Amino acid sequence: MTDPTEFLRDLFAAAVQAADPMRRIPKALPPRPAGRVVVIGAGKASARMAEAVEAAWGPQQGLVITRYGYERPTKGIEIAQAAHPVPDAAGVAATRRMLDLLAGLGPDDFVLALISGGGSALLIAPAGDITLEEKQALTADLLASGAPIGQINSIRKELSAVKGGRLAAAAYPARMLALMISDVPGDDPSDIASGPTVGHRGDPALALETLQHWGVTPPPAIAAFLAAGGDPLAPDDPRLSKVENRIIAAPAQSLEAAQALAVAAGCTTRILGDDLEGEARELAETHAALAREIAASLQPGDAPVLLLSGGECTVTRRGDGVGGPNAEYCLAMALALDGAPGIWALACDTDGVDGAAEVAGAVIGPDTLSRGPSARAALDANDSHSFFATLGDQVVPGPTLTNVNDFRAVLIVPQF
Repeated sequence: MTDPTEFLRDLFAAAVQAADPMRRIPKALPPRPAGRVVVIGAGKASARMAEAVEAAWGPQQGLVITRYGYERPTKGIEIAQAAHPVPDAAGVAATRRMLDLLAGLGPDDFVLALISGGGSALLIAPAGDITLEEKQALTADLLASGAPIGQINSIRKELSAVKGGRLAAAAYPARMLALMISDVPGDDPSDIASGPTVGHRGDPALALETLQHWGVTPPPAIAAFLAAGGDPLAPDDPRLSKVENRIIAAPAQSLEAAQALAVAAGCTTRILGDDLEGEARELAETHAALAREIAASLQPGDAPVLLLSGGECTVTRRGDGVGGPNAEYCLAMALALDGAPGIWALACDTDGVDGAAEVAGAVIGPDTLSRGPSARAALDANDSHSFFATLGDQVVPGPTLTNVNDFRAVLIVPQF
């Protein structure tokens, strides 16, 4: 290992590669069913998943919705692009076309659903009389509140005509196989893209309590819809009886791929968990303390130690800077380490987008604070992306075409 920062970047690349739909889809795809087949999907990985399906089955009829810039060349499946993380009119129009595609299917037809993280924003059909503008405002407020993604997705299900199993219900009585790439802590299929193929009993009263807890005031139409009881679709609804949900890639597999590379390089490794949540800066402080403790315990001749973790951190927006949970984790960790020798760290989102910026994350080392502007001021302003841009320490892979959540690696090298 000659350059710790390049080594960490290589680990991130290995984690992303392990979740490439071109690797995962062929292992999960059954033989093409006889009769009519319709392919649908939504998420940052959905276009790559569609590309992998056509590589195995040939051109297919269908439509998937992905984030702007994440399109792939397909021969039969339409690739629609829409906004993420706050939905837009393009997402509404594409979702409407998808529902039209599913209308009128019969019991002999087969639907292949390709679901991945990001689908919550891309697959958008507001319930009741709720408008797109109201959903946009609520989404922006929730994302800035610091609420965990699981709670955000639970609210999204209550307010959607396609989430919480409703997309699958629209395809009934056709058979459906949903192949999923998980980006949520715990890998619960009902949380991935807010569960468009998984039923949800619903709890509108809890949704209102959750909004209140995080200091989010919903627009009047949303408050009224939830107060009236919403329109939940229970998991035992007969329209979901012909759906099979299968996770084909998850954060744990990507962490294991990085771990294998690190072991081959001579590191001792520890996986701290693939489902870590909480404020990015608080988790960074915890990991910095652990790294310092390990560094102090190393003896001459000991191997470098690598700490790996996944999950999805949040940021409570306090300033007006440009940042994301991974870059904020790195910035807070640099401050907590305060130039401690022999410790480097990387945190990136495997979809290539940290927050709303076209940046996956950042990498830090013992000299980070000495090379940049005021790290404390940047953290106070939630301006982590600007801070690391100044240093040239951003990680910018471009669209990765997959999404298995955050990837964090902390490298501790003995100093003797």
